[in-house]
Amino acid sequence: MCLGVPMRVTRIENDTAICEIDGVRREASLMMVDGVEVGDFVLIHAGFAIEKIDPEEAELTLKALREALDMGLVPE
Repeated sequence: MCLGVPMRVTRIENDTAICEIDGVRREASLMMVDGVEVGDFVLIHAGFAIEKIDPEEAELTLKALREALDMGLVPE
């Protein structure tokens, strides 16, 4: 199963975004998404930002992921 995770962009260097959520920081390529700015939420999958998403959608998705982790879901 593939899972994209919403993350907030904290810095952009060339075509790479530095993203963070819950203290976890990752780099992601921005080659598939235009118009991303610092502070935006993007959906990250396999090292790529695949979609820019609105903050409300990001928070709903993160809430569902956190609840699943609290229920014992273990990421592979």
